Amino acid sequence: MAAKLTSRALLHHILSKHHAPSSICPWRRLEARYCFSVPKQKIQQSQLQVASLPWDVQSYMPEAAALSSLHSYQELLQFSVQDPETFWGVLARERLTWVKPYQTVKDCDFTQGRVRWFLGGQLNVSVNCLDKHVHQCPERTALIWERDEPGTHVNITYRELLNTTCRIANTLKKYGIQRGDRVAIYMPVSPLAVAAMLACTRIGAVHTVVFAGFSAESLAGRINDACCKAVITFNQGLRGGRTTELKKTVDEAVKNCPSIKNVFVAQRTENEVPMGKIDIPLEEEMAKADATCPPEAMNSEDMLFLLYTSGSTGKPKGIVHTQAGYLLYAALTHKYVFDYKQGDVFGCVADIGWITGHSYVVYGPLCNGATTVLFESTPTYPNPGRYWETIERLRINQFYGAPTAIRLLLKYGDEWVKKYDRSSLKTLGSVGEPINHEAWEWFHDVVGEKRCTLVDTWWQTGHYFTGDGAYRSNDGYYQITGRMDDVINISGHRLGTAEIEDAMDEHPDVPETAVIGYPHEIKGEAAFAFVVLKEDLKIAEEAIKKELQIIVATKIAKYAVPDHILMVKRLPKTRSGKIMRRVLRKIATGETEELGDITTLEDPGVIQEILEAYTKYKEAKVAQ
Repeated sequence: MAAKLTSRALLHHILSKHHAPSSICPWRRLEARYCFSVPKQKIQQSQLQVASLPWDVQSYMPEAAALSSLHSYQELLQFSVQDPETFWGVLARERLTWVKPYQTVKDCDFTQGRVRWFLGGQLNVSVNCLDKHVHQCPERTALIWERDEPGTHVNITYRELLNTTCRIANTLKKYGIQRGDRVAIYMPVSPLAVAAMLACTRIGAVHTVVFAGFSAESLAGRINDACCKAVITFNQGLRGGRTTELKKTVDEAVKNCPSIKNVFVAQRTENEVPMGKIDIPLEEEMAKADATCPPEAMNSEDMLFLLYTSGSTGKPKGIVHTQAGYLLYAALTHKYVFDYKQGDVFGCVADIGWITGHSYVVYGPLCNGATTVLFESTPTYPNPGRYWETIERLRINQFYGAPTAIRLLLKYGDEWVKKYDRSSLKTLGSVGEPINHEAWEWFHDVVGEKRCTLVDTWWQTGHYFTGDGAYRSNDGYYQITGRMDDVINISGHRLGTAEIEDAMDEHPDVPETAVIGYPHEIKGEAAFAFVVLKEDLKIAEEAIKKELQIIVATKIAKYAVPDHILMVKRLPKTRSGKIMRRVLRKIATGETEELGDITTLEDPGVIQEILEAYTKYKEAKVAQ
């Protein structure tokens, strides 16, 4: 092994398929004959649909065999509600591996804000996600890395992932990272990022993963708030065919972060980046490190990780997740909500910088010994068929994505979906925001061929004010329309912009809209709609505008009809898929000189596109 690993480093597959068991970098050279594939499996009916069929509690939930006389799904459900302490106690004892058994299942008092689980117990999350599976099936595939480069993926076994995790853990310890220290991880979706997370759990450090699309200022804010001692990053990132300067962003950020002692830099590309006094070449240190690392015994309520909110409603807030309760919940929801069965390939395309990625790309699947997909790219690179081609090639059984991506792909029509074989799919999932009716139908009917269970975000009953808007249909169904944070007041009428968007999205030729409020000298505020149309439409834009006005007037009221409807090719979105409405508001109000931080945009070029469309729109209005 060369002493310096740069041009052909870890994530450039420096090892051939004949790597040694102690290899530090088990990502195999990409050759077609070595690509991971799963034999086609007979589509099985989801357990979510069989509550009324003959049912065996032990085969459904083996741990429940320890519970007395349960013979149906409804009995199991009722027992979990009536005796939650016994229910969760049994599941925790049977499903998790403990260093020291817990004494108390739960100590919860919502009036005091006290929520504590499995008190007195000790465990290690990395042991539950790696070691216990390595003992039973070391060569089972843990990760399938769907790289940004189209048509290429790499499989990593549980043994290989444990090996890499331990080497990173020992490297962190060498440079002074101890139990309780905070470590920032600024990396895109990749095996090394997952190993870095698990390495922190191995030694009792607290990781805070920062989405790799955030600016230096955003990164610095999170590092300082968490008092991080180190950062783990790549020299560069690849996403959607573009190179992102990760190390450069970290360098800028840590200038204002006095707590940072070291920056560990791995290689995703062959390009060299400047290395300073605190910078450590990660792969070189891993090559020197031992491939075994004793796990730290952590108390059930010790901090596992800090994850910051996106900051869309104010300053980002660090959310604390602890060890045992989080791990058990992530594992159980992964298995039972998505009906995961051993041998399935679980495809959650979320970024690990968000909680969905933590729970359903990393911790939930790995705790269950599953095979989980790491999706590094974007849904439209190199074309709108990327998701569906990946499903066909990897034989994905559960596919979990965001409504934003579904709406985006709906715009390109059914052809891109039907081009690929999706017979492996059993369950679909939607997460992160409300999914509108048209997108739900397309996802279920076209992508899922009307046979896959579609798991949507589920909310508790009761009267707690969530800030979500909804309406009740004539059939008695409630449709969640979106957040009510963006409320506009039109002539004294208060309504959420999401309500207008949801109405306009019902138009068959409109896959996506964004509505913002702007000052109006008579109404106080008025609505301005930015509308994306399906490609290759033969109907005139003016005709669609009139139809949209009629829809809004009919669905809501005449006062809700946008004063302006601007057709655009696409909307300004962050890399996590959120629409940057504040930029649209600036454009609509003519404040384009001060757009603010736009570094998290997926493609900053979209702003110029919208500005040009807006200028033409204004000129046409003046000419009238």
